[in-house]
Amino acid sequence: MDKVKVLIKNDQKAVKIPTGIRLLIRRCCHASLISEGIESDTEISVTFVDNARIREMNREYRQIDRETDVLSFPQMEKEELQHLDPEVPLALGDIVISVEKAMEQAQMYGHSIEREIAFLTVHSMFHLLGYDHVDGGLAAVQMREKEEGVLSKLGLSRGASYVL
Repeated sequence: MDKVKVLIKNDQKAVKIPTGIRLLIRRCCHASLISEGIESDTEISVTFVDNARIREMNREYRQIDRETDVLSFPQMEKEELQHLDPEVPLALGDIVISVEKAMEQAQMYGHSIEREIAFLTVHSMFHLLGYDHVDGGLAAVQMREKEEGVLSKLGLSRGASYVL
């Protein structure tokens, strides 16, 4: 993999984005791609929004009228990702994170905002890479194991980030 281009945009004013978050997101995207053996140059878009905007998007795209923490908009189906030409650049998709919700969840789970945003980024990357957990079961367990594997490699394992 030569290049991973992560376009990050802040479309909210509710929460100040902590220093280092943009670099952390880039590391999360890169590590997720490496874990899946993606060798193509890749582009991902990440947008920060507030709770009101993510609720609007959740209602519009998923017909669920409530705020959520992260939304993923893949550009390809899982089957297409299995037949990539490493020479052809890959526009993987878009990630939208509610920074307000991430802050709430970090406090609720007793870990840092950095760990929460890293988790949401990796979680969304696996959605962009064709994984899903909606039906639960084995697919959800496999997705969670992959997420935690990437976070551990980045030094953000679950046990290391929780307040005792």
